[in-house]
Amino acid sequence: MGPVITVAVAVAAGASLTAVQGCGEDGIGGKIAEQCGLACSEKGFVGGDAKISGIASIDAFFGAAIDLNASMRGLSGGLRAELDAIGASVGLAPGATGAEIRGAVEGYLEARVDGGLTIEYAPPKCEASIEASVAAAAECDASVDPGSVSVKCEGSCKAEAGVAVDCGASAELKCTGTAPGLDCSGTCTGSCAVELTAEAACDGTCRGSCNAGGSTMDGFEGKCSGMCMGECVVEASAGIDCSGKCEGSCEYTAPEGGCDASAEAHCEAMAGASVECSGGCEGKAEPPMVSAECEASVEAKASASVECSPPSLDIAFEFNAALEGDLAAQAEFRAWLEGFRAHFSAILALRAKAEGVASAAADLGTAATGAVQVAVEDLTADVNVAAAFGAVCALDELPIAGEAIVEASTALGAEITASAEVVAAFGG
Repeated sequence: MGPVITVAVAVAAGASLTAVQGCGEDGIGGKIAEQCGLACSEKGFVGGDAKISGIASIDAFFGAAIDLNASMRGLSGGLRAELDAIGASVGLAPGATGAEIRGAVEGYLEARVDGGLTIEYAPPKCEASIEASVAAAAECDASVDPGSVSVKCEGSCKAEAGVAVDCGASAELKCTGTAPGLDCSGTCTGSCAVELTAEAACDGTCRGSCNAGGSTMDGFEGKCSGMCMGECVVEASAGIDCSGKCEGSCEYTAPEGGCDASAEAHCEAMAGASVECSGGCEGKAEPPMVSAECEASVEAKASASVECSPPSLDIAFEFNAALEGDLAAQAEFRAWLEGFRAHFSAILALRAKAEGVASAAADLGTAATGAVQVAVEDLTADVNVAAAFGAVCALDELPIAGEAIVEASTALGAEITASAEVVAAFGG
């Protein structure tokens, strides 16, 4: 397909060149190109130059490929660095497979705790850049006006601080911050204290009276193995449903009048719906409507701009008999656990972004030939010389970009698979 298109463009370019005063009539070639000031990019795709052809939809493809390639390589390196750090903590050399790391971690834990670790966490929060989506759309498609276009967000859209917010009929206004009077009816990240007016089980710290083994202890504070009456305090760094006092951050539905000035406001789309968004979108952002040849490029640019934050982890464990009473060994394990917590949390965030980027790479790879070919086929007989020559340059760079995407995607896929082994060891 490539050679046929190249010949077609060369013919069009040659026909146009003869009509350009001062360019001569020798046909397309080195001297003609020099006389007309035409030359392909010296840097090219490998050098990070997206301005290959001078044709918006083609150069948008190369720009998206450059961004996506860099994102995939960064994610691959990031995942491998976190995996190697966990591997090193249990005696493995860099480059260990996911299965090797999982086995070594499980062996390390088996020697120190009963039943391994229980890890609970909320999914990483990933925010898509609305600005990046709009800019990519306008760059590729001249019909897109960045000043008037909006983006649909399937998830939660940040509202501008200090402005009255109307989320519309398909979304609810949510607030994140300190709940009024600490009374939280929503999701609490921190500690949630619920007042128990009758005896009940407490999966946390019981403050009041504890009825265990047939005897009641008043003025009690600690883990109650029986029934608690008073205050039950549950710590949750990953966030829990709370209908009590929340010491920390509470996400709650806005009361009449909107969110408190100190809280962050956001519109949360209802199930199956989306909300018009001009701020950050936590969830899936649907890029603006663009021409068919621009869709994959805009989606790729948007995916490359997504940022995911590492989630907080709730980790539970019990020392086994070998470490009971050995304070030095317990301290050593807790220090190891803090490092593991940081690396594991980082892996979860990197994986969340990597899955979206890998999907965008597959779509961009499929659209690669189409994006360039459609633009070339749209060239008419009276196309300007620069555009015709630029299309030829693009055709030369297309296989280079395609190979880079495949190579980076393959490397990222390997690290996603390796990290999946480690995450799966803890039920993820």
